[in-house]
Parts: sequence; C-alpha cells; structure tokens
Amino acid sequence: MPETSSVATHYTHGDLLAAITAGLAKLGKTLDTVLLEDLAPIDEFHIGGRAATESFLDPLGIEAGDQVLDVGCGLGGASRFAAHRYGCRVTGIDLTDEFVQTGKVLSSWVGLADRVVLEQGDASATGYAEGMFDKAFMLHVGMNIADKSALALELHRILKPGGTLGIYDIMYLGDGELAYPVPWATSADRSDIGSPADYREALKAAGFRITVERNRREFALDFFAGLQASASLAGGPPPLGLHILFGETAPTQIQNMVRNITENRITPIELIAKKLL
Repeated sequence: MPETSSVATHYTHGDLLAAITAGLAKLGKTLDTVLLEDLAPIDEFHIGGRAATESFLDPLGIEAGDQVLDVGCGLGGASRFAAHRYGCRVTGIDLTDEFVQTGKVLSSWVGLADRVVLEQGDASATGYAEGMFDKAFMLHVGMNIADKSALALELHRILKPGGTLGIYDIMYLGDGELAYPVPWATSADRSDIGSPADYREALKAAGFRITVERNRREFALDFFAGLQASASLAGGPPPLGLHILFGETAPTQIQNMVRNITENRITPIELIAKKLL
C-alpha cells in the first residue's frame, strides 16, 4: 500500500509544461492558438481518452449551474471538458502538485481558468464543506487509493442529497497476478487496484445506490489497437500523447495493460451511483 507521497512521486514528470509546449509546437500550435481539443491526447490520460470522457460524463446529467468535483483530476483534462461542454464550474483535486500547477496553465491557455479550479489535495480527506457539490467523478484514480471505504464516505459527505457520483476505474477481476509496470504502479506493492465488489461494497456502505455498471473491456482493447495502428503508420508516437507522461517505460506499460486486459485480469468499469436522500 503506497503512501500518498509516493503516489505523487510516481506521477511527477519534472518538466511537464515544457514537454507539452514542445509537443504543441510540433503540431504548429502556439499558446495563442491552442484549443481544448489539441490538449486531449495528453491531458486525459485514461483508457479511451476524450471519447471515454464524453461517454462517461454525459449520463451523469451535469447541468450549467452545477458545482462538480473531479477527483484525482491529473492535468484537469476532464475538468476542462466538463466545464466547456456543460457550462458548469469544476473543482479538480489531485495529489501531484506538478499536475495541478501545469493544469492551471493549460486552463488559462484555453480560456477556462474562471470555471476550472485545480487544487492539490487528498481525495479521501478533501477538506471541502459537506454537501458542497452536485456531481463528482473520478477517472482511473482508485487504483492508487487503498481505502475505498474512506474514499466513498468522503465523496458521500461532500455531495448534496441526491447527488451523482461517477467512477471510471480499472478494476481487478482475479485469476492471476498482474504484469507490471502499468501506468499507475511500477510493481504490485505500489498498486491498490480493487475489484468491482470492493467498489460496490464501499459505495453501498457509505449510502450510495448504484444505478449503472458498465464493463468497458472491448472498448479498451479497441482503443489500444487504435493507438498501435496510429503509431505504426506515423513511424512513432505523436507529438502529444501518453508517452510524455509515462516516460521511457511507456511501451512496456501499455503492453502490460493490454496483456492484463486481454487475459481478463483487469478491465475498466464505469459505475454511476446516487447519494440517497
């Protein structure tokens, strides 16, 4: 069970903003011409990227007047997408300070700094007021959070009665050890991946009612096949992409992800839950 400091260290790049700026330049973009969609290949680093975000968030029913929490926001890509698409205000929280600071700059580039607030913090102890948010969501976050029960209780606390929580996480299905490294952990002792049952139990005990559960295995395999095909055609990775975040071990991490999903040891799953009145 890794400490929160080691989780932040795992994700820290060191010079991420400069790497993103360089990638944009290769795309012929300047800081004055960059658009929200230009950032999508790097600032939504979960399986399926922007397509997954859209498919996941639409069913949450986010409205223009909503206050929304993005749990484990990373660079804030999903936060910016939600603010732009639904006209809501989004607060993003993440352990990794470099992600938060870089994300603030990206929000300013695309004119969303007034509707997206990114802060460093712990998802299991946010410090936000009770009932502060109408909606909350998390994308590929729980694999780094050991205590799913504490997480569920905190998200229940900060949501208004009747509020909606969306979770899109990679979950363990059993039947064997995982191949490491993967994007969220270099080894098994650095991973806190849970099973669908772990999430269901934690959510129900906290006072949520699960309304939707969707296994996204085939979507994930198609996504990785598409990435591989695109890289082969281009003769290498694109100017902006997950390889910037994952570093030199990116090919191995992706290979292990595909292997683990193909062998049905893990899969991305979407859960939508309502806070009971």
